[in-house]
Amino acid sequence: MVKKAFVTGITGQDGSYLAELLLAKGYEVHGLIRRASTFNTRRIDHLYEGPQAEDKRLFLHYGDLTDGSRLVTLLASIQPAEVYHLAAQSHVRVSFDEPEYTGDTTGMGTTRLLEAIRMIGLDCRFYQASSSEMFGATPPPQNEETPFYPRSPYGAAKLYGYWMTRNYREAYDMFAVNGILFNHESPRRGETFVTRKISRAVARIKLGLDQRLYLGNLNACRDWGYAPEYVEAMWRMLQHDTPADYVVATGTSYSVKDFVTLAFDHVGLDWEQYVDHDARYERPTEVDSLIGDAAKANSELGWKAQVHVPELVRIMVDADLAALTQED
Repeated sequence: MVKKAFVTGITGQDGSYLAELLLAKGYEVHGLIRRASTFNTRRIDHLYEGPQAEDKRLFLHYGDLTDGSRLVTLLASIQPAEVYHLAAQSHVRVSFDEPEYTGDTTGMGTTRLLEAIRMIGLDCRFYQASSSEMFGATPPPQNEETPFYPRSPYGAAKLYGYWMTRNYREAYDMFAVNGILFNHESPRRGETFVTRKISRAVARIKLGLDQRLYLGNLNACRDWGYAPEYVEAMWRMLQHDTPADYVVATGTSYSVKDFVTLAFDHVGLDWEQYVDHDARYERPTEVDSLIGDAAKANSELGWKAQVHVPELVRIMVDADLAALTQED
């Protein structure tokens, strides 16, 4: 019997890597995508199989986190053994501009999915993509017992989803877990996120296509890891004997300035000659430092980060250089 998985946010960075992982493990993968007039499946195009393909194992379904009845219909028809909820309005800075939409998708979307599972009596294991942004202003290091203090509409919405997941686990005996993932990046990261913005700008400047990079707060410190490793942790959480919540992180800290310096150094350039400050990219309330303690994930799941920031920077810059060179 082929195991089925349902993945929201399958077209995002994490969703695409998770789909690859699950397909490699023999799953039948069902992904939720929003209807759009343009194709928005670029990150999973290499996995896509046409409807005529034999032994097809990747299926995409139109739906939206704001449409609870559609979620009920899909889950009832697919009957997945595992549900990975990754979809969200996930840009922290944008959440200040669109707090209501962020709350509706990132927060209430989680409730709609959990309630759909409960309503149809689906026997599945549920993964909630929680975030280190829930810790916000709480000093590092942060682990599963650290108090939450979100500093953005995104962080607050993720915290609501976190508590709803715990409530459904405790109230309805559901196998529902929170993966509290610290920042994780890759060449598939969206171009408006600071790490990808940096790697792409460095590649363009090196190739003579741009001259300047504009950034906000250079002093914010983050625990950045490599996204393909983090989706492995998601999968391991749902294979564990009992449902629990886990921090997933590298345990290291680098500032945005560190990331910039490493990226420009990698191509032999001095960052100070190319980077300018733009206050429009700063948040109304800043999160100064996030550093995760993933000891629980290491001891219970056997998971530990292997790729750290210096290697991550090289991976991302090299990928952007290669992509831009191919475009020529």
